[in-house]
Amino acid sequence: MLGVAAPIAINKTNKVEAAYDKTEMRSFVRSTLSKNKVRGTVVIVKDGQPQQISYGYGYYGRRLGAGNTKVVYPICSLQKVITGAIITQLIYAKKFDQNTKISKWYPNLKNANNITVGNLLTHTSGIVTTGTEVNRGRVVSEQSAIDWVVNKINSDKQGTAGNYYYNNANYILLAGIIRQETGDSYANAVNNRVIKPLGLQRTFFYEDIPFKTKTDAISYTYNYSTNKNYKNAEYVKQSLASQLPGAGNLFSVPMDYYRIQVGLTNGKILTEDEFKFLTNIQAKVTEYSGGLYIKNDGKLKMAYGNLYGTHFGNWFQMTTDNKDGMIMFLNQNQNNESQNKAIGYEILNHVKANTFTEK
Repeated sequence: MLGVAAPIAINKTNKVEAAYDKTEMRSFVRSTLSKNKVRGTVVIVKDGQPQQISYGYGYYGRRLGAGNTKVVYPICSLQKVITGAIITQLIYAKKFDQNTKISKWYPNLKNANNITVGNLLTHTSGIVTTGTEVNRGRVVSEQSAIDWVVNKINSDKQGTAGNYYYNNANYILLAGIIRQETGDSYANAVNNRVIKPLGLQRTFFYEDIPFKTKTDAISYTYNYSTNKNYKNAEYVKQSLASQLPGAGNLFSVPMDYYRIQVGLTNGKILTEDEFKFLTNIQAKVTEYSGGLYIKNDGKLKMAYGNLYGTHFGNWFQMTTDNKDGMIMFLNQNQNNESQNKAIGYEILNHVKANTFTEK
């Protein structure tokens, strides 16, 4: 039990409701990040109420705190569910369905007659192409990034459709489908279908970041031999971001990402039924569908993201009703997914335990 008494709220029906101690929670999260030598911003969600907690610098050189309103983070693969959601909108608009072969949009792509939209959404396309996160040294357009992926798939040996293999190329191809079906850019589709409907103020594609008032975060590692933080500084170069439309070229903050997750079921992006469709695509052979891993009989959702060559590590886990969970954007870590998740679970377990009940 905690040593500080929790505030008790009385609602209009005089029902006593329990609330957790946000001051204690802030102290616990910051101390957990500190002892693990990581830095970043966390949003705790308890009973549908989000609380932002930050620790350290998001940009050490400029002394901008991790939670400073000027700082935005690459959301990495946590972007994939946004791409999946727009594909779902198009499916519900009867533009195509999950079983449509992608040869409809990519007639010259190897094996396209055997790959469905559902295969792309569930990473079961058989595509095993690598190199999407290797910075090729120049800023490219969306179409150029998609064309590069198509050419790379055609030149590489590929697997068999139906087998799971996590691959950025699947979602880059989905971004290309969005471009063709909307007659506009993928970026404009996200802006018009997600960012504007939710009123997000700190979510941008790299080229849209207003650098006069905002900046992207810098990532670091901790040097255990010298006991120093903020080492090996790396940021996401625009040339790298431009290669990943649909899969990792969006920047945001945990609180905006929380609003996105809520928007996936409250009708602003998708309805509850549409979200269930997205996360239960027929082609799935694992717990992954539409950009998320769905566990516990559909009651839990999560995703992890990083970018090769940087030290960003993003992870979130929430209940699918958006009542409880955590979103964690780290800009200093040891590039260790298991370690980052262990930190997240330590925080989540404290969130779960930090409950007060009144009889």
